Amino acid sequence: MDNAKILSRLSKVIAARKGADASKSYVASLFQKGRKKIAQKVGEEGVELSLAAVMDDREDAISESADLLFHMMILWADMDISPDDIFEKLAKREGISGIDEKNAR
Repeated sequence: MDNAKILSRLSKVIAARKGADASKSYVASLFQKGRKKIAQKVGEEGVELSLAAVMDDREDAISESADLLFHMMILWADMDISPDDIFEKLAKREGISGIDEKNAR
């Protein structure tokens, strides 16, 4: 399974939903509500993932991670960010100490 291709396909589906009917598409309804609501959903999913981790619930952590990634991708689309933009940033950080990378910001 090529995980990057999964993200690429999902990114295309999300982008296609930008102008879709909000009554028929959850993603379109989030776009219609605006970035503030999309960002709120990202935050909610992050909290739910954190709670699953604290509860040591592996299956719930997997599910909430998928939800978080999905909502992050909606936010990325709203901000015209592609998964490739994220991969590029990660590639630039590869092999660099986290402490050094943070100090360079």
